[in-house]
Amino acid sequence: MNALPTPGRGSLSDVRVVEIGTSVAAPMATQILGDFGAEVVKVERVGRGDDSRSWAPPDWDGQSVTYLALNRNKRSLALDFKDPRGMGVLEELIRRSDVLVQNLRPGALAALGLTPERIAELNPRLIYCELTGFGPTGPRSGQPAYDPLLQAYSGIVSITGDDGGEPARVPVSILDIGTGMWTALAVFEALRRRERTGSGTHVELSLLQTALTWVSMPLLAVAAGNGVPSRLGSGLAGVVPYGAFPTSDGHVFISAGNDDTWARLCSALDAEHLRSADGFATNRERVQQRTEVVAALSAVTRGFSSEEVLKRLTENKVPCSPVHTLDQVLADEQVRAIGALTPVEHPSVRNFQVVNLPMTFEGAYPSAPTAPPALGADSADVLTEIGLAPNQVTELADSGVVGLAEPAGADAPIRKGDPA
Repeated sequence: MNALPTPGRGSLSDVRVVEIGTSVAAPMATQILGDFGAEVVKVERVGRGDDSRSWAPPDWDGQSVTYLALNRNKRSLALDFKDPRGMGVLEELIRRSDVLVQNLRPGALAALGLTPERIAELNPRLIYCELTGFGPTGPRSGQPAYDPLLQAYSGIVSITGDDGGEPARVPVSILDIGTGMWTALAVFEALRRRERTGSGTHVELSLLQTALTWVSMPLLAVAAGNGVPSRLGSGLAGVVPYGAFPTSDGHVFISAGNDDTWARLCSALDAEHLRSADGFATNRERVQQRTEVVAALSAVTRGFSSEEVLKRLTENKVPCSPVHTLDQVLADEQVRAIGALTPVEHPSVRNFQVVNLPMTFEGAYPSAPTAPPALGADSADVLTEIGLAPNQVTELADSGVVGLAEPAGADAPIRKGDPA
């Protein structure tokens, strides 16, 4: 590995990553690696590509927002590797790469002959990351899975939603995205190990393991004999008040994590009677009387507008926040101040922008991102780079083994073959 380059440029500029991925988890992982400078070759089905290309609406100038959100800083190779000629191309690409990340249906790649053993034979230095739903062993290991299914399976759905209401999923792909994050972290660890040993490794990750990591605190609480937690809406076990409270014109999120903050909260809202109420004095007491405390404080906050509650609490150093809608988030001055979104030139999407990785180095975000590629946009270049002659590329394209994209970022390839 090279020394860390100048701020804002990633340290993985000498690393080639092959993604045989679809949907969210693997694309998220490789996008992170691409943001850190890696060359990411996204291997996609000829004619269809990543499933997320068709997940619309929501769309942006006709392209799936999900695909656009997860595939910057990549090159697209449209390849039918079920065809022996396509498999030969894929094997040669693996030989010349540092990392392989895949989240196909469990066992699908191995069924085509690309077992972990075969991959290690092709490239002993390769870091092979295999992402599944339920993990590599056990009665469900071979089952396909999606984020909301694993949210339900891991107990997340059971503790999400209002008390007495229906269980609810977290309405973002927290397990897919989280597994992508853990994959990127595992790649960095595996690269460090390879520096010391000279050998690659087989890394296995799953949505179930990510889910259990996210629920580690309530899971351990149950293991300790505290009982199965109930749904608390926006509340938090162990702290009261904590959550969204009604105002005359909306809601404000309030957190009083200790008794000093509770005292300042009561003073700020002219509610000293709550501070002195029986059973309200300490957090332990308030947790035991959660329903009563929440009802009493809600009666107070309803007497103010959201703006007034936020002003009073902020002046008294009580943690609080407006409950923003996503359009308000885009327009928010703090979000703009940290430069969380960056405009990116895209050949067919107007005013395109991406959400940066949540970190800066010496004040700079990790990369100058490139737009998500059209399907097959880089097929010819990638094949040439791994040693194929132009006539071989043309032959593979004419036979449907490889897809080539039209110029100017069109997503439809010139030639289509059966999906890989």
